[in-house]
Amino acid sequence: MKTLFRLSKLIAPLFPVMLLAIFFGTTGFLCAIAIPVFASIALTADFPIKLLLALGVARGVLHYAEQYCNHYIAFTLLARIRNIVFAKLRELGPAKLDGKKKGELISLLTSDIELLELFYAHTVSPVCIALLTSVAVAVFLGAKSIVLALYMLFFYAAVGICVPLIVQNGAMKAGAKHRAQFSRLNAFLLDTLRGLQQSILYGTGEKKCSAIKTKSEELSRSKKSSALYEGFTAALIDALVIVAAMGNLALSLYLFHCSAIDFGTVIFSLTASFSSFAPVIAVARLGSSLSETVAAGKRVLSLLDEKSVAPAISGRETISDFSLIEVNDMSFSYPNEANENAEKPILANIQMAFPKGAITGIQGKSGSGKSTILKLLMRFYEAQKGEIAINAVNINAVNTASLRALEGYVEQDTSLFHDTIENNLRIAKLDATQEEIEEAAKKANIHDFISSLPNGYRTKVSELGDNFSGGERQRLGLARSFLHNSSILLLDEPTSNLDSYNEEIILSSVKKCAAERAVVLVSHRESTLEIADKIYKVSSERKS
Repeated sequence: MKTLFRLSKLIAPLFPVMLLAIFFGTTGFLCAIAIPVFASIALTADFPIKLLLALGVARGVLHYAEQYCNHYIAFTLLARIRNIVFAKLRELGPAKLDGKKKGELISLLTSDIELLELFYAHTVSPVCIALLTSVAVAVFLGAKSIVLALYMLFFYAAVGICVPLIVQNGAMKAGAKHRAQFSRLNAFLLDTLRGLQQSILYGTGEKKCSAIKTKSEELSRSKKSSALYEGFTAALIDALVIVAAMGNLALSLYLFHCSAIDFGTVIFSLTASFSSFAPVIAVARLGSSLSETVAAGKRVLSLLDEKSVAPAISGRETISDFSLIEVNDMSFSYPNEANENAEKPILANIQMAFPKGAITGIQGKSGSGKSTILKLLMRFYEAQKGEIAINAVNINAVNTASLRALEGYVEQDTSLFHDTIENNLRIAKLDATQEEIEEAAKKANIHDFISSLPNGYRTKVSELGDNFSGGERQRLGLARSFLHNSSILLLDEPTSNLDSYNEEIILSSVKKCAAERAVVLVSHRESTLEIADKIYKVSSERKS
């Protein structure tokens, strides 16, 4: 209920549309109930057939209007939720993706959010419609017989309230299990597709296929469990409706025998009992079908409840230029995923300085924390001890947007978007001219290669940049950093995928641009670090 309540609060801006949906739906169901009732009256008395036709047409129009309003609400809210989720991911920053299963996150962003359509389009207004329709029918019956009205209200409650309560616990558990397994299968498939070349190379295809088959069978079993609850719900509903109708017939005939009601009321009550359960049946079936939606909603809300490890700072000091960055007695540990209180030491008592106009190198073996230092300088994470200061001001007291506007960060693995080369470079400076883009590409020694392509800078980059080599992607990443023209250039293994010729050209460009900025160069290569004015060595023992 807590999950459903939180999801319901998002409807507030569209409340007028929801009221229209409830009005159209309630009126439409009353028209549908009136058709067999009036038809039964027409068997024994004169009745205008045109009115029945008008009710049929009105039922169709009102049903369409109700569905239109409900789906307008649903798809508007799904778009809003996606915006909220993407904004949350931006807030959580790169730290959210470090070591996370991308497939599970993709499943949340796509199928989990899409499943919420069932709640917004087929849950909120139908519950209100069922309540109003049931009360309306009971009022009509109550005008003839209070006993019949109370009898029907009892069975409306049994179908619309008791049935969902009976199945909800088991259905919710089955739904949550199914969504979790669906998410894990998505993550495994994404990982398998990305590593398809390695699977072929090392002959692990059969093992992967076997694992996919196993996970698919597990998913099938969890879906079967959910389907059993749906079947049980449908059987229970049908049984209650039949019992209600037969009981209504018996009760009506008894009241007629006692002269408490006339025969017309018997016919009215019987036809109403058969035709008026549709709204509550729709609600009752939500008890099982809504289980996966609630599980998906919990996963979405769980993401929205996450706290950033380094919340963005605003309303504090803005720095437009600098002379020195200092790392003072800094220690840092990554939280353990299994236990957030258990920490693995990465850096301890680090002392460094990065002056403007100089190239500072950081050298060390893999796992020694070199890249982590750059992430801390970017404030993707916050140090547990000590501080990083820019112009003697702790970066935790500097507006995050201001800090990152000063910094340009080139990771070892460059991410490219499925767009043109030009647009992939332009993200570093949205208002960059073509001349500026080409100049940055020349500094990264990638301009000639781009020019040789049939479409030049308008060449499309394939998904994940797979139509370029590792060295070409790395040079495109460097071109971005040159285009950004930041005052602080953070380079993480910028030449790891380059040959000695390209390495020499790029390092020459880095050295030229270092006169007006601070360059922090992380590498394990001695040849790369030759251009550094000063080198800090970080060991695997966590000592600077």
